[in-house]
Amino acid sequence: MGKGLVNKIVPFSSVDGPGNRTAIFLQGCNFNCLYCHNPETINLCENCGLCVKECPYNALTVDNNKVKWNKNTCKECGKCIDICPRDSSPKIKEMSVEEVVEEIEKNKLFISGITVSGGECTLQSHFLIELFKEVKKMGLTTFIDTNGTVSLYENDKLMKVTDMVMVDMKSFDVGEHKKLTGKSNKIVIDNIRYLADIGKLYEIRTVIVPEVLDNYNNVDNISKLLASLDSEIRYKLIKYRPVGVRKDMIGSHTPSDDMMNKLENVAKYNGCIDVIIV
Repeated sequence: MGKGLVNKIVPFSSVDGPGNRTAIFLQGCNFNCLYCHNPETINLCENCGLCVKECPYNALTVDNNKVKWNKNTCKECGKCIDICPRDSSPKIKEMSVEEVVEEIEKNKLFISGITVSGGECTLQSHFLIELFKEVKKMGLTTFIDTNGTVSLYENDKLMKVTDMVMVDMKSFDVGEHKKLTGKSNKIVIDNIRYLADIGKLYEIRTVIVPEVLDNYNNVDNISKLLASLDSEIRYKLIKYRPVGVRKDMIGSHTPSDDMMNKLENVAKYNGCIDVIIV
């Protein structure tokens, strides 16, 4: 079995799908969102060694021209990520399917399944396929959290072992989407239609970012699309929060409760039944 680049594994999560789940975050993303809340998952470490000198706990060393991370010494202060010119992390692990399964096994009795996120986890689809095959043998459900830009409708092997998919629909307007992420949203919409058609679209999420996105236009059009496919699919409206973002790339603030409630009403008026605000 192949190996995957893993950013972190969260043993218990109640926000990454239904029930209590183990969330696995893979490294690497094909987006560079202006408001990205975990930019350290986008790029790969180039082993420049700058973080080694800055680590206050000597948790980083250089071995054979590669930065090595000592989990036991690390205090999770975040200095290595703050100092990185690529907004990357030296704590990425190359893990086999067997190694990830071992981590899942530790909490198997207390979870209903796993959710794999990122970064953009579908960029490592071969690893996902092998991992999901093993997880299904454990009697657990398999969820994907994706930005939707990898054509899932062309990946039957992955969809066969995937129970549900959560898709980020960042902007309905293609020009705004390109400005925000650097990519078109055509494949995202195609994926949403496909996943709804095969009954594997768990939810669509939209981050509400004041003064950066046309939030009302986005929610209006995205909710109309979702309602036309299946009105009972969850539509999650997420408040932008300036935590972990690169503040030199974006100037915004957390939307008001009043704004969020108005957007929720727009989605419900357009026919979405399950709308939540987080």
